[in-house]
Amino acid sequence: MTELTDLTIADARQALRDRSFSATELAHAHIAAIEAANTALNAYVLPTLERALQMAKASEARLKAGEGGALEGIPLGIKDLFCTRDVRTTACSHILGGFTPTYESTVTANLWEAGAVMLGKLNNDEFAMGSSNETSFYGPVINPWRRVGSNAKLVPGGSSGGSSAAVAARLCMGATATDTGGSIRQPAAVTGTVGIKPTYGRCSRWGIVAFASSLDQAGPIARSVRDAAILLGVMASSDPKDTTSVDMPVPDYEAAVDRGVKGLVIGIPKEYRVPGMAPEIEALWQQGVSWLRHAGARIVEVSLPHTKYALPSYYIVAPAEASSNLARYDGVRYGLRGKGSDIISMYEHTRAAGFGAEVKRRILIGTYVLSAGYYDAYYLKAQKVRTLIKHDFDLAFEKVDTILTPTTPGPAFALGEKSGDPVEMYLNDIFTVTVNMAGLPGMSVPAGLSSEGTPLGLQLIGRAFDEETLFRAGQVIEEAAGPLFKPKDWWSKAA
Repeated sequence: MTELTDLTIADARQALRDRSFSATELAHAHIAAIEAANTALNAYVLPTLERALQMAKASEARLKAGEGGALEGIPLGIKDLFCTRDVRTTACSHILGGFTPTYESTVTANLWEAGAVMLGKLNNDEFAMGSSNETSFYGPVINPWRRVGSNAKLVPGGSSGGSSAAVAARLCMGATATDTGGSIRQPAAVTGTVGIKPTYGRCSRWGIVAFASSLDQAGPIARSVRDAAILLGVMASSDPKDTTSVDMPVPDYEAAVDRGVKGLVIGIPKEYRVPGMAPEIEALWQQGVSWLRHAGARIVEVSLPHTKYALPSYYIVAPAEASSNLARYDGVRYGLRGKGSDIISMYEHTRAAGFGAEVKRRILIGTYVLSAGYYDAYYLKAQKVRTLIKHDFDLAFEKVDTILTPTTPGPAFALGEKSGDPVEMYLNDIFTVTVNMAGLPGMSVPAGLSSEGTPLGLQLIGRAFDEETLFRAGQVIEEAAGPLFKPKDWWSKAA
């Protein structure tokens, strides 16, 4: 039954409606895959296998009655940043180790209403702070891909590394993820999956553990552009519980997938040719240009002059907001509580023991840039740069319909290879943070393999609330690139 795990969401959805197999059989196939692989990959921090079978059985009844929803019976993984009612949610941090929400995030509620089946909670960098999924309290996730001729363990990207690894290894058909500076697109790129960060406000943030509130946005990771479109169509909604949620109708994203790019104008930003860019990244980028031109798009160069300031500005804004958001974890209301002789020492012991090194680093940076005497010099200036970055995109989109760039500066690196150098780690987001700073939609699509035999992705950036154009262009790239080989199953032997 393991071949069921190779199906796309689109194919499985149709097969379930045709009664080719049952939702329970589909759930069992994924449960078997999780049991065989999770010890080696560490993608799930909390499998919910009994719940999955209960949900699958309920889906069967609805399908039999002809009442199936848009995702009826489809098994999904949920990033541990999304609150799930009566299921432990920790943001992969020790400080939330015992937290079980009594409420459901809006995004996951939308999925369950559409009939999706929850396989479990997926690993992520602690509070989504990281680019490699090495900062999780539950240990690092291992990329199911390996370099040719090497057994070195590779990172799956971050912060949504559990989501990307689980989708790539066929441990779920799709997964929820979040993107603050590239945490959907970057892990998708290095695992050969499709990831889309929708426009800020397209998906509700209610019930998602906050990192940086003006940057965070939920989105899906899937194995095809069509599957990503199907998932986003369900996840997106207007939500009165989230004041940043936009009251706009959700388009039929799946219908956009087949419209092609004939007549579209694609922008190539000259500033994304950064010093030291690997020749194979440049070659892949040019290949993407060729594919889109051949499909009928017109290619023009655009300028985004403030791109060089995006990364340093992001690493002022994001830690500042994190410092504020994470102040609520004090041992008083929920989660870990350290011992202390008074309330101040209790705060100190709780936070010292509960937060990992990277989270502490970002809290300290954020507190510093918000402090008296430094607010204007750092935080206010970063916000002004953010406005200029948005203006660059506004001018570019007067001439083009979408922008094509690389997603990452290189392929997946080995565990521990960059984690000792925070600046080197932060540079992994060099092509993605601008999109969050401007609140725009961005998507990564698998486009080829590196010289090491591991996946590389191309990024598409769109106008606000024009995810449809990204799906149109993404489908062209996916079809031109052809199906990537799936990672070899080394983990069942390792287990």
